[in-house]
Amino acid sequence: MDAQEFKKDFLEDIKADAAATGEGSCASFVTAFARYLQEADYLLDFTSSYFEGIGKQNRKLRVDGYVYDEFDKTMSLIVADYDVLDNERVLAKTQARQLQNRLIYFVDNALNTQLHRNVEMSRSCSDLVDLLREKRSEIRKYQLLIFTTADISSTIKILESPEINNVPSECQIWNVERLFQLCGSDIGRQVIEIDFKEYTENGIPCLEASDTVTEDFKSYLCIISGTVLADLYDKYGSSLLEGNVRSFLSTKVAVNKKIRTTILQQPERFFAYNNGISATTMGVKFESTSQGLFLVSARDFQIINGGQTTASLSNARYRDKADLNTIFVQMKLTDIAGTLENEDATTLVQNISRSSNSQNKVSDADFFSTHPFHVQMERCSQRLGARGTGGLQFETKWFYERARGQFLQKQMRMTPSQKKKFLLQNPKNQLITKTDLAKVRNTWDGLPHIVSKGAQTNFNDFAKKINDAWEKDDGLLFGDKYFQETVAMCLIFRYTESMIPHQLWYQQGYRANIVTYTIALMHRLIQIKYPKQDLDLLGIWTRQMVPVIVQNILKELSELVYSKLTDPTREVENVTQWCKREGCWNSVQSIDYNLPIDIESCLIGKDELRNAVRDAKADMRIEKDTDVMTRIVEIQAEQWQNVMSYATSKRMVSPEELTALKIACQLPLKVPNPVQCKKLIAVLDRLYEEGFKL
Repeated sequence: MDAQEFKKDFLEDIKADAAATGEGSCASFVTAFARYLQEADYLLDFTSSYFEGIGKQNRKLRVDGYVYDEFDKTMSLIVADYDVLDNERVLAKTQARQLQNRLIYFVDNALNTQLHRNVEMSRSCSDLVDLLREKRSEIRKYQLLIFTTADISSTIKILESPEINNVPSECQIWNVERLFQLCGSDIGRQVIEIDFKEYTENGIPCLEASDTVTEDFKSYLCIISGTVLADLYDKYGSSLLEGNVRSFLSTKVAVNKKIRTTILQQPERFFAYNNGISATTMGVKFESTSQGLFLVSARDFQIINGGQTTASLSNARYRDKADLNTIFVQMKLTDIAGTLENEDATTLVQNISRSSNSQNKVSDADFFSTHPFHVQMERCSQRLGARGTGGLQFETKWFYERARGQFLQKQMRMTPSQKKKFLLQNPKNQLITKTDLAKVRNTWDGLPHIVSKGAQTNFNDFAKKINDAWEKDDGLLFGDKYFQETVAMCLIFRYTESMIPHQLWYQQGYRANIVTYTIALMHRLIQIKYPKQDLDLLGIWTRQMVPVIVQNILKELSELVYSKLTDPTREVENVTQWCKREGCWNSVQSIDYNLPIDIESCLIGKDELRNAVRDAKADMRIEKDTDVMTRIVEIQAEQWQNVMSYATSKRMVSPEELTALKIACQLPLKVPNPVQCKKLIAVLDRLYEEGFKL
């Protein structure tokens, strides 16, 4: 697949989505574009918020969506340039400047005119105007994003952007080709490349930790000035922080009070008091001078520990006008070998990140992308076939994207015929991302207010619950049945998403909130009226469609939910912010609605469900036992003899474990049973911690 093929597929998908939802091609274009950037961690979230009008001095105003990063206080505003009629169209600098100005004028009018009183309260843009006014003293940077279907003129090297209301701004143009380069890269996300000589004359002084050299990475000790660190954060914001660390810190207070006190009162002691930062790169350049070794550039620079230190330095300089010239920070830098496969490199970075953050009590849930739950969901998606629909005479798969960009990257090196076969077996509309799974599951569990807080916050909440459940039950609940039920929830979710825009009452706003609240309310009503039954999700999986009676209930409930969410008597005026409150969910649950008696044909008894859960656990237990035994028998008898010698010499095994080891030493003549295999795995894990290598 090349860029042109990607663009063709992308735009065809836009047309299909627009036809299905009735929201218009431009709205579908912006939503799809933003979804890709979310998956690449370039955007944390996205809220559609279309507005077009005339402001003061007859200037044109336009905005199509926004994202507000609570951690680094960046407001990202999006404007669309959508036109697929002319495939040879080129976006010139003059046109780009016009689009940029429409966003700038929109912000200016939102802050300095009566626009907030003129925008209809029922429109989501009203919430954006309110948010801009509410956060006007907090916002530290405006990021203006132009999404275009055109090619970008070669004359556009940089699009300078003026301050907006005394706040710095920057403007970036994204076309489909640039999106392809981002999604098709091995890393699958925006790569930060830093030339440290732009910030300090010689670069960053460093010392190679020579004894730490391995085939996978090299480590260095560096001294970075507080000024440089703050400059980097001011330019790159939270994208400078490794994704999982950013997720963790976004739920915490960004500015640590003790760090701030040291900056303001004892800056010369900062180096002694602070633990420093840890960072990773995927490529570095050094220069040797008479003063020593200096780091001059780094590719894919990510801070994996020290996010609060970095943000605190920047915030102290910005808010308190602190002088950072006497502040220096120690930095442990790990350069990952370029020979590692993408997934191996990602795993290594996250392992380093987990260890570096151990003192901050960051749980495994905060490093959830490598959790065995995802591996299990991926295996289920690859194994389970779904009934073909729309006349298809063969089964299809629901592709679970465990790694970022996995679905697209699988197609990159395929021939046209291979790609056609792949997409027939794995239709695009049957792709499930990690955030999709978290969204439908938390909705079904009655947490629409958490879902409404955005993809990242919702995912963090879901991750913690899954991590706890996995540890409690060793993952036995998360097998085929769990995956099939999740697919059924996705079918309900996607039906509701496509149904709402076609309703007469719908006014182009708050669709995501209406969807999650409608489905959560339907499930809650079933639980109340039929406490011994539940919706037959496995039946929906089998049929691969939402029953008509359920469709009708969702249609009726969605209108009632919309009216409740936008009720003028609501506690919070901003609808988007109101939807994030538990009080909103309590309010929605007060809706008076009687489920039709026909729903009983779509329910299944709790006893039958319990039996299904028990059978699913038994199947998972067998599967896990098989996996463990396979791992054990793949190790040679001679290796087990080395394990036994080391373990007994260190007195690190119990009598039961020693018995299991003796049997393993006789492979393949004798094979340990499942219980003994688990004991052997525990022995290996214990020995690895002591430095033993198999």
